Amino acid sequence: MVAADLLNDRVLPFEEHEIPLLRVLTDRGTEYCGQREHHEYELYLAVENIDHSRTKARHPQTNGICERFHRTIQEEFYSTAFRKKLYHSLEELQADLDDWLAEYNQTRPHSGKYCYGKTPMQTFLDSVSLAREKILDAVSARAPEPERSPAQRSAGGGAAADAVA
Repeated sequence: MVAADLLNDRVLPFEEHEIPLLRVLTDRGTEYCGQREHHEYELYLAVENIDHSRTKARHPQTNGICERFHRTIQEEFYSTAFRKKLYHSLEELQADLDDWLAEYNQTRPHSGKYCYGKTPMQTFLDSVSLAREKILDAVSARAPEPERSPAQRSAGGGAAADAVA
């Protein structure tokens, strides 16, 4: 699965909770980085208006949560899956991985940062209202100054003068 497809199919569906994805942090791998007009992932981020931040080169600790997840999926899924079953297709492996991810995210309690013994999905759902508040705060902070009439502009002053009046 291409990185842009993964983002579209697995991450953006969280928008059903009205929480838009504003920024993505990735390493500097070729699957994520390139010229916007020629690179599928960069183009997708531009179309969806998502900022792209990259980790510092040779500093995997910058993206430590993701690196820890890679280790967990290696130890708990791949290492055992390939010993227990002979996969005949990529789709078969993907189906088992999807089942494992559902268990990991929706059933299994986590003791990691912010989860406090809850599942990642429950942690996300518990924080939806807080995320919405932060989004509203960010939008109102970026809101353009209201259009003023010619009379207001000629009277001088700015938004502060309008607020006093």
